[in-house]
Amino acid sequence: MESNVKINLPKLGESIVSATVVQWFKKVGDKVAMDEPLLEVSTDKVNSEIPSPVAGVLQQIVAMPDQEIQVGELLGLISTSDEVVEDKAPVERSQTPASQPTSEKENFLSPSVMRILQEKGIAISDVGKIPHTGQGGRLTKKDVEDYSPNLEKPVCPMGTSTERVKMTAMRKAIADNMVKSFYEAPHASLITEVDVTKVLKLISEKKQEFLAKTGAKLTITAFVARAIARALQTYPLINSSLDGDTIVMKRFVNLGIAVSVDQGVMVPVIKNCHEKKLEEISKQISELAEKTRQHNLSPDDIKDGSITMTNFGMTGTMIGVPIIRYPEVAIVGLGAITKKVAAMPDDSIAIRSVMFISLTFDHRVLDGIYGCGFLNELKKHLEEDASVD
Repeated sequence: MESNVKINLPKLGESIVSATVVQWFKKVGDKVAMDEPLLEVSTDKVNSEIPSPVAGVLQQIVAMPDQEIQVGELLGLISTSDEVVEDKAPVERSQTPASQPTSEKENFLSPSVMRILQEKGIAISDVGKIPHTGQGGRLTKKDVEDYSPNLEKPVCPMGTSTERVKMTAMRKAIADNMVKSFYEAPHASLITEVDVTKVLKLISEKKQEFLAKTGAKLTITAFVARAIARALQTYPLINSSLDGDTIVMKRFVNLGIAVSVDQGVMVPVIKNCHEKKLEEISKQISELAEKTRQHNLSPDDIKDGSITMTNFGMTGTMIGVPIIRYPEVAIVGLGAITKKVAAMPDDSIAIRSVMFISLTFDHRVLDGIYGCGFLNELKKHLEEDASVD
C-alpha cells in the first residue's frame, strides 16, 4: 500500500530558524534509501545535508534551490511504494524556482563540488561550460577551482556598464548578521601595540620540536588565543552577551576564529579555550582551519561562540576595526607583524617585532576604561608569558 512521507526542514541548531536550499541530490522518480542524503541546505554560513527518514521514491520536490525555507516547512514528499512515480511539477511558490540540473554531467556533482560552486557563485546551469576531468567525465573540485579565476573579471555585454550579481546564501547570511550587529550594538574600538619579539623567538626555536610532538604548527595565532582566554579571567565582561536589559556572563571561553573562504568568512569555535593548553589550542586551530577549507564544518563547529578573534594581519594589513559577531559583545583583531626601532627600558636602542591588536566592543555593556584594561592584560600575557607550557 502506497503512502507519502513528508520531508520537513528539521531544527538544525538552537538558534537556526530557516535555511536556504542549495541542491537536491535526487530527482523526482529516483529511489532513495533510509538515511541517504536527500538534499543540501545552507544554514548560517554552514551547509548541512538532510537525510531521507525512509526508503522509497522521491515523489515531489516542493522547496527548490535558492529558496529560503522556515524550520518545519515542507521540503518534499517520498512515496514508500516500490513503484517509480511519474515526475510531478513542483508546487508553485511565491518566487520563481531555479532550474533543476538536466545534463548527465550535472547529475554527478558531489556535495563538496556543489559547495565550491555555490561559494564561487557559479550557477548550476553553467556547470556544462566547465571542463570535466574526473573519472567517467565527472566534475572535480580542481576543475571548479581552475575554472573560477575566469569569473573574477566578468565580461559585460557591449553597451552596458554594470552587472547584477545575486548574493550567495553565505553572503546574504553574513550581510544580515553584520547589519544586525552594526545597528543594534553601538561599536567602539581601541588599539594597542604589542611587542611579540619573545614569542616569535620561541616559535622559531620550538616549532620543529612542537610539530614532531603534537602534529600541529606553532603559530602566533595560538599564543594570542591563549592570551585572550587568560585575560578574560580578569576581565570577564568582555566574554558576555546582552539579552534585553540583562548581561549574560559566560563562565566558559568559546573562542571563534575567523577563517576566510571564497565569497565569505566562516567562524569555527574553539570550545572551552580557557581549559586548554597551547598544544590543544594549536591542534584545534589546525583542525578547524582544515575543516573550513574542505567545507566540512558542522553546525556544532560554529555555534555557542562567546568572543571572536580575526587575523587580518595575514594579508599584511596593520590595523583593522572589525564588526562584532552579534550577540557577542567584543571581537579582537590582529594586525601584521612588523619590525621597528624601539627604545628599551634601559634607554638602549633595539629592533623589535611588533603588532597592533584592536578590540571592538559593545558600548552598551563595556566602558572604554574596561576595554583598555583588557587590552593591557592581553598585552602583558603575550609579552611576558612566552612559553609552550
